[in-house]
Amino acid sequence: MDWQVILESLPQYAQGIRTTFILLGISLLSSLALAVPLAVARVSPTQWLTRPVWLFTYVMRGTPLLVQLFILYHGLAQFEAVRESPAWVLLRNPWFCAWLAFTLNSTAYTTEIFAGALKATHVGEIEAARSYGLGGFKLYTRVLLPSALRRALPQYSNEVVGLMHATAIASTVTLVDITRVARDVYANSLLVTESFGVAAIIYFVLTFTLVGVFKLLERRFMRHLQPQVQRPQAARANP
Repeated sequence: MDWQVILESLPQYAQGIRTTFILLGISLLSSLALAVPLAVARVSPTQWLTRPVWLFTYVMRGTPLLVQLFILYHGLAQFEAVRESPAWVLLRNPWFCAWLAFTLNSTAYTTEIFAGALKATHVGEIEAARSYGLGGFKLYTRVLLPSALRRALPQYSNEVVGLMHATAIASTVTLVDITRVARDVYANSLLVTESFGVAAIIYFVLTFTLVGVFKLLERRFMRHLQPQVQRPQAARANP
């Protein structure tokens, strides 16, 4: 184990962690903002609302994220109409293409997670809300969505961790993330353990941290779903 190579490469890994965090953060925020209204449309009884959302999630979940990223960054560039359009300013930027690919892919999975949670809402909650005069927009914002989002936390945490791991492919479009730093260190030192081993430890720590954060959120927002343990009453003394 060459500790000198590891110590010298730590500043590069720190930069890679920063890139990974930024890409993960903006992708999660944008996908979450898109997934909530799409999930509502997904469970709508109106076919012209639910069908397009179903098609979007079906296509995005049915194709690999790497392929989607390559199509956005490399594939669209071969069309002259795209290169001459105003959108080319964004589509030639690797940051934008990586963000767009991760956002669309995560939006598809998150939409299905939230839609499943909405469908699993107990009919009693809906009837109770309607008995208080809630309906339409207020029914969703005050009852259905808060309840569904709490129940979706365990599944959504898996999506967040999966997306964090998926950011490793951002290096294929020239972004200097953790994986790209590991590849550069390996190219300079030809030491596999020192280069990719450090990257593996970093990903493990990030995964452990994210899982821990979501465990705390689950304890906070899903406390009412936990079985209540009743303490045995003290036996009364016989008179």
